[in-house]
Amino acid sequence: QVQLVESGGGLVQAGGSLSLSCAASGRTFSIYAMGWFRQSPGKEREFVAAITMNSGITAGADSVTGRFTISRDIAGYTVYLQIDNLKPEDTAVYYCAAGPFSRTSSDYLYWGQGTQVTVSS
Repeated sequence: QVQLVESGGGLVQAGGSLSLSCAASGRTFSIYAMGWFRQSPGKEREFVAAITMNSGITAGADSVTGRFTISRDIAGYTVYLQIDNLKPEDTAVYYCAAGPFSRTSSDYLYWGQGTQVTVSS
């Protein structure tokens, strides 16, 4: 079993920055990759970024590259999402996931509880 806990969400003005964290525990040796997804009310869950834990290969959504940076601490099995120049359309619940290196939410095996990011204009 793997447990994921997100933190770092909050309220920020447009143009500001946030750093989200996701800490994994349990059977961390089984985790190949971790990713971030976001979901706004009435919309489907959207891929944001992913990273392989061993090699550090990254993938990001075309809509967020340049403002979103994913990184990892391999020793602590923690993944981070740095968000710069926040925009109101970034407002969503951000979820951390663990599983294969994929852009598809249904491919992932484990999910965190989510952390709310709200961007004011």
